[in-house]
Amino acid sequence: MRNLTRLKSLQALEASARHGSFVGASTELDVTPPAVGQLVRSLEDWVGYPLFRRMRSGAERLMPVDEAKEALEDISQGLDLLESGLRKLRGRKARTVVVVTASQALVANWLLGRLDDFTTKHPNIDVRLDVSDRVIDLAQGDADIGIRCGLGNWKGVKSTFLMGEEIIAVCHQRLLPIDRDVTAGWIVGQTLVHDGTSHPGGDFPSWADWLARAGANQPPDDGGLKINSTAAVINAAVAARGVALVRKALVAQELESGRLVHLMPQVRWPVKWAYYAVAAPKALRRYEVTAFHDWLCDQAPSSSLE
Repeated sequence: MRNLTRLKSLQALEASARHGSFVGASTELDVTPPAVGQLVRSLEDWVGYPLFRRMRSGAERLMPVDEAKEALEDISQGLDLLESGLRKLRGRKARTVVVVTASQALVANWLLGRLDDFTTKHPNIDVRLDVSDRVIDLAQGDADIGIRCGLGNWKGVKSTFLMGEEIIAVCHQRLLPIDRDVTAGWIVGQTLVHDGTSHPGGDFPSWADWLARAGANQPPDDGGLKINSTAAVINAAVAARGVALVRKALVAQELESGRLVHLMPQVRWPVKWAYYAVAAPKALRRYEVTAFHDWLCDQAPSSSLE
């Protein structure tokens, strides 16, 4: 006979171990921190020894002892199976929610136009978007799954490659010269929009780098429009404020509509950063998260940057 009378204590233990504190666990479980602590202490009384080493400082003040670490693997899987069983009891018509995080530029220019396809294929899964240019902590459950552009080496998450990226020069069609071809020399004379966003390790070019590869006889001056937001750089180009260097995937819709024009497409600048679907391993054990993850992987080839 199964003894599940300590189920709430096990939930408190598992959440406290993931968050590293009773405070973090209390937010997830919707109870007070002292209540979480009491549930964990009742479990410690039952097993006969402390389950955590209490640290005096640091983001994670609770460190599971070795015996607890070993048991938590089974406890986490068991709680996931219980949740899956409850979902099955509710039936196929029950709605579930997946929280997706991505940058403002990627959501507006790549993801939103494709979401109807996901909701058509999965009508019982509601998608909630957490639009943020900062890196959301998926390991702590701040969102279920994310789309990130980077080197793919984030800690605490599984990263699945979606598509590569390259930098291209674009401008609004009304800025194009009427009586001459677009050349590097013509671009040097335009208002250049500079993206001041940090791209560590990505090999992103400056305007001087790109124009040198394009064959410009002179470097650009120090003027132009400097913006520290990738989304705002794209908006500036769409508003015909100047010529911009942008990520190709983020302006695919604008290029397709004809509002933006890809200048000198023969000049290629692939970068080391790429797009990845990222999620904590625990989250990927949920059906709705796996469904969205697999859908993203199916979408990416249709957005080839070649």
